[in-house]
Amino acid sequence: MKYMAFDKNGNPLSCILFGSAAWKCSSRDEFIGWNQSDRETNINLLTNNMRFLILPWVKVPHLASHILGQITRRISSDWEEKYGHQVYLLETFVEKRRFAGTCYRAANWSCVGQTKGRSRNDRYGTLKVPVKDVYLYPLKNQFREVLCHGI
Repeated sequence: MKYMAFDKNGNPLSCILFGSAAWKCSSRDEFIGWNQSDRETNINLLTNNMRFLILPWVKVPHLASHILGQITRRISSDWEEKYGHQVYLLETFVEKRRFAGTCYRAANWSCVGQTKGRSRNDRYGTLKVPVKDVYLYPLKNQFREVLCHGI
C-alpha cells in the first residue's frame, strides 16, 4: 500500500509504503500474545511500514506525526478494498543509531522492544544488521482477540 502526501499546490511532501509484516519478531509476538500457530495463521492481518520519507526540502513542524495519524485512520479500509480483508496492527522498525522514532511516539505508536540485529533475508542466521526499535500501532481495540483467535 503506497501513500503520497501533497501540499495545497500539489507539490509532493512525503511518501509512505506498507508491505508484508515481518515473519518473526519476538517483541511484537510477545506483545500480541502469539504462539507459532496463531502467527502463521494471522500474519496477513498485520502490515509493516517499510518506508517513510519526508522529502528533504520540506520543513513543516509535526508533519510526520500528522501524516501517520491520517494514514492510521484509513489504512484498514484501504487495505480491505485492495486485498479483501482489514489489517489490525501496524508495525515498523526504527534504526536506533540513526533515528529516535519521535514521529512514531508523537503519533501514539508504542515501542515494544528491539530486534536482534537480523534481517528478513537472514535464512541461515549469518547476516548482521543494525538493531532496531520495534514500534506497533493497534488499529482496533480487539486486535489481540482477532490476531490470537481469528476473525
